[in-house]
Amino acid sequence: MELDEIRDAFAFFDAWEDKYKFVIDLGKDLPDLNEADKKPGNLVRGCQSQVWLVTELRGGLMHLAIDSDAHIVRGLIAIILAAFQDRPPAAIRTFDIDGLFAELDLLRHLSPVRGNGLRAMVRRIRQEAELAA
Repeated sequence: MELDEIRDAFAFFDAWEDKYKFVIDLGKDLPDLNEADKKPGNLVRGCQSQVWLVTELRGGLMHLAIDSDAHIVRGLIAIILAAFQDRPPAAIRTFDIDGLFAELDLLRHLSPVRGNGLRAMVRRIRQEAELAA
């Protein structure tokens, strides 16, 4: 799903419960990561749930494959992918992801541990973008 569609959906729902269900539904549409890629080296440290990240530079753009064993985290991954997928490494490093999280009011409605995990995913993606640049 495109980032503008996610923004529109969040603006449409009034209750956080509806937004939460929407985030979970976003995660249902994510492709599963290959089992071979679910290895310790691809785990994102700092997440409560297991999260695996595989990156690849394709034609100067960062392609991300991310998966988790938790439904809500898969939905959060979908939001991150909408912001970062197939963008140049420099754009990933400079995108105002904190501004997006504030606009969607995500962090206020996540547990502190989930919020830390979300930040850990972003940090790891930016590290990968830095290496790819």
